[in-house]
Amino acid sequence: MKVEAYIHSLKDHKNNRHVLGEAEIIKQIGDNQYLAEYRGVRCTAIFNPFAGQYFVDDVYGIMEAQNA
Repeated sequence: MKVEAYIHSLKDHKNNRHVLGEAEIIKQIGDNQYLAEYRGVRCTAIFNPFAGQYFVDDVYGIMEAQNA
């Protein structure tokens, strides 16, 4: 499903702000861990219920091509 999410690589470091972008949540892979895709990169994501948003880590959470 396509979602609006905070994308790690888009972070505004100068103003220390997270930036929203569109990502695709592919499937749940843990209790609160998801496989996501952003600009062709498969990576991990979590859902923050307090913010009501997904946080996609396309910097440190890149997943190798597996049984995705």
